[in-house]
Amino acid sequence: MKRLISWLCVLALVLACAPASLAEGQATPKYVFMFIGDGMGNPQVTATQYYLGSIENPDSPYPVPANLSFTDFPYLGMVTTYDASSFCPDSASTATSMATGEKTLSGVINYDVTLTTPFKLITEYAREAGKKIGVISSVSVDHATPAAYYAKQPSRNDYYEIAVQGITGDTVDFLAGGGFKKPTGANRDQTDILELAREYGWIITESNEEVRSLSAESGRVLAVNPVLQDSKAIHYEIDRERLAAQGEDILSLADFVSAGIRVLDNENGFFLMCEGGKIDWAGHANDAATSIHETMALSDAVQVAVDFAAEHPDETLIIVTADHETGGMTIGFATTAYDTHFTYLTRQTISFTDFDGVIASHRDKQATFDEGLAAVETYYGLTTVPDQALTLTEGDVESLRAAWDESMKPAEERENGAQEQLLYGGYEPFSMAVSHIMNNKAGLSYTSYAHTGLQIPVYAMGVGAERFSGLYDNTDIFSRTMEVMGLSK
Repeated sequence: MKRLISWLCVLALVLACAPASLAEGQATPKYVFMFIGDGMGNPQVTATQYYLGSIENPDSPYPVPANLSFTDFPYLGMVTTYDASSFCPDSASTATSMATGEKTLSGVINYDVTLTTPFKLITEYAREAGKKIGVISSVSVDHATPAAYYAKQPSRNDYYEIAVQGITGDTVDFLAGGGFKKPTGANRDQTDILELAREYGWIITESNEEVRSLSAESGRVLAVNPVLQDSKAIHYEIDRERLAAQGEDILSLADFVSAGIRVLDNENGFFLMCEGGKIDWAGHANDAATSIHETMALSDAVQVAVDFAAEHPDETLIIVTADHETGGMTIGFATTAYDTHFTYLTRQTISFTDFDGVIASHRDKQATFDEGLAAVETYYGLTTVPDQALTLTEGDVESLRAAWDESMKPAEERENGAQEQLLYGGYEPFSMAVSHIMNNKAGLSYTSYAHTGLQIPVYAMGVGAERFSGLYDNTDIFSRTMEVMGLSK
């Protein structure tokens, strides 16, 4: 009798500790969407909500946050992001945590801290379970975050080796968005990645029309945006919108999610990871308006998945999170006290990257400071005309003039001491000075040109979404997704 009781107690303990995914009859999602806003912490999401809310409610006496496609998801969690080497981690280590459930060093993709043992990816488990796999990014598809979902490399800087793993491996069925940073290797003497892709049977799109016409019959697809901007990335949303207003047709992140769904849909379902990578880049450059538009672009991409889920309500899981926060964005600035003016940011119509191009053209023709100020007024609305909402103060003009003088010098002749690093962070001085003034007038600021250690939100809806509530570590995003999908290591 005692043995029977003991056995029953052990059985009860085992059943109590068994993962929920093992519960009989529990539904598992056929379709899993994983959206990662690189650098998108709570400040970036909140700023975007208030920006849109200010536009939508111009007469409101108090701030009204607008909902993004994911901010009203029924389940909300928070995760810690530290890695094995820093409380302020990078994208390689944090994406590794989410893709494998393991901690590693900054700069390492899916290897342990000794750089000798590779980890198995959630995409590999999903592939073994019969699902098709998609990886999309607004930056180059060999960048750290997308790479973490198909490659294993001791250094995130091994771009060619990462790309080769993706193209020659059998994990990914749809690879899309940006291009490749090192398509022929570090020494430009390797087989071109596109040529290699053709050898391995990939269908390579070459136009917007081809991307928009992709379907489940297309096979394995490599869909690089036909028009790229900086570092083989797709355009910043703020620039894409400006160019669209001028009649140019440039694909958005949402367009690639739509194409990915069409390519991947099959009877066994899919796992699709989509990264909004340029939220991070805008954060590094302290460009608040560009960051907000990038967050909006990610929200639009998530909306495509939400619309898909409406057609498959009992089969879909959508997770939206980030790898880390970038820039230390703050809402509230000393000179505006408790006031914010998000509508001021509507006057900005250009990213720091495209404005760098404007500055370069001015430098080439040895333009005057007054011509520089005219460009600032054109693209940012900042003006020397008195008594306007965005009138530049004497101090503003002084800081702009100092930055202009630096930007008009060749890069090798510029001052690069501690003060300059604090003011400009290694970026184009005049762009940084303009961005900082624009941010501050709107009531925003930044504390860093790098990543921070802030905890990161997780939004979830659909089958198993309740598992993503609470406060936990980013490695648990992997374990909880595995559990919900009914997969085990």
